[in-house]
Amino acid sequence: MTDDSRPLGVDLLTAAAGALKARAEEVDRLNVFPVPDGDTGTNMSLTLDAVLADLQKLPPGAGISEVCAAITHGSLMGARGNSGVILSQMLRGLCEVVGQASAATPDLVAAALERSVQVAFQAVRKPVEGTMLTVLKDSSTAATAGVAAGLPLDDLLDAVVQAAFESVRRGPDLLPVLKENGVVDAGGFGLAILEEGFVAAFEGHEYREHSIETAEAPLQVVPVDDWSDNEYLYCTEFLLHEAQTDLAAIREYVAEAGGSELVVGDEDTYKIHVHTDEPGKVLAWATAVGEVSEVHVNNMRRQTADRTKSIRAKAAPSKPMGFVAVAAGAGLAAILSSLGADVVVSGGQTMNPSTAELLDAVGQVDAASVVILPNNRNIIMAAQQVIGVADRPVAVIPTTAVPQAFAALLAYDGSDDLEAVAEVMSEAAAGVKSAEVTTAVKNSKGKAGTIKAGDVIGIVDHEVEIVGADIGEVTEDVVAVIAEGGETITVLAGEDFDDAKLDALVERLAAAHPDLEVEGHRGDQPVYSVIVAVE
Repeated sequence: MTDDSRPLGVDLLTAAAGALKARAEEVDRLNVFPVPDGDTGTNMSLTLDAVLADLQKLPPGAGISEVCAAITHGSLMGARGNSGVILSQMLRGLCEVVGQASAATPDLVAAALERSVQVAFQAVRKPVEGTMLTVLKDSSTAATAGVAAGLPLDDLLDAVVQAAFESVRRGPDLLPVLKENGVVDAGGFGLAILEEGFVAAFEGHEYREHSIETAEAPLQVVPVDDWSDNEYLYCTEFLLHEAQTDLAAIREYVAEAGGSELVVGDEDTYKIHVHTDEPGKVLAWATAVGEVSEVHVNNMRRQTADRTKSIRAKAAPSKPMGFVAVAAGAGLAAILSSLGADVVVSGGQTMNPSTAELLDAVGQVDAASVVILPNNRNIIMAAQQVIGVADRPVAVIPTTAVPQAFAALLAYDGSDDLEAVAEVMSEAAAGVKSAEVTTAVKNSKGKAGTIKAGDVIGIVDHEVEIVGADIGEVTEDVVAVIAEGGETITVLAGEDFDDAKLDALVERLAAAHPDLEVEGHRGDQPVYSVIVAVE
């Protein structure tokens, strides 16, 4: 299911990118061909990060042509490494067809993949079988066969994904260096993961983690220190703008400058990738024929050594359970951290974090399993998408307000049983009633009647229950709505509600509810002057 307020296709690509990001390290470990060109999974993931950044700039309701233009531009500008540049051309080919379409059909999928193959193979001077290019070609062949067989769209997409993983499995039979190291191609594996992530989101099911087995043995994902001193030392990539020479001359120079060369783009902006021993010379040439930006020069010998060291040194998680919470406001973040949240993602009302952002936060937690506390009903669905693509078990507690997360974290008893922990935390969160007090920004009508811009409103269970002119009075009124059966009132002051006002409000509520304990804290949250909870 997608968010209808976002441009068409953005959620699908976000899910695909999230699937790859979750397994980027696994893909990195496979990198043995053609040379240790950084980290394949990381480079592909960074390329997609640039795509998602461009997509986030689109206005709500943007059409498919605008989405495709953003994908093409973002992937070209943000392409990292050999694999990222090739991925950018695959996406460009897809978008040339999809951007003109009015509906998703089997014929469209087949045509888009066929064009993707053409563009990607044209970008690589010496295409090699057994790599991500072969995986794309086999995916395209499966789509064409599916159309000929009259498969419905869902079945055809499943066949495409299956063909991608089968292509990955047979890669070692096509490329000896893969068989020698007992691995499959990193870029091909990354592409298959992307396809599965996209199709899973499109069809509305969880990500399916396909096993990768070669004909002889299961895939062995182990560190491979494959650097050879005979290789070029520096991976050099940059954007060349407004070049005062033609494409043929650029490609000729780059081919003579080194190996693994790629030149893609158009006369306004070319993306250039080359392995060379003289990056300074290449960049001097580039600045003589045009303008240069986004320069990246990596020492591949050191890069490979660091990667191998990192993989070998990676230890087991330091604890059984970790926690990711969402909140806006330094005070709320500080409280959540003090209660055990490992990562607090900035977000809330009007600023909902994406699945990719939540997935990234899960990846930052050094724990065997992770609990996500979304703290807003509009974030729950995005959080649930993480479950299918994360690299470890994840549970989502459906918290709709930050005070519920406080109670949930306090209920954690140190157990490593994720299912049991989720049940206990959910029960604790459900025992908290909360309300928000803010100022109306426009005229409206609600459960409490007519609302005018500038009115102070009290919101309970996402309904405006109280309308007034004073924050203190409205807060007291909403507390009266939710106070029954409670023992403690917690008041969280927003960024526009100073300490003096907070102290006065705490005293006022204590006087009105002498049988309840009242606590005041700085939340510093935007939008809501006061968040109040009763438990």
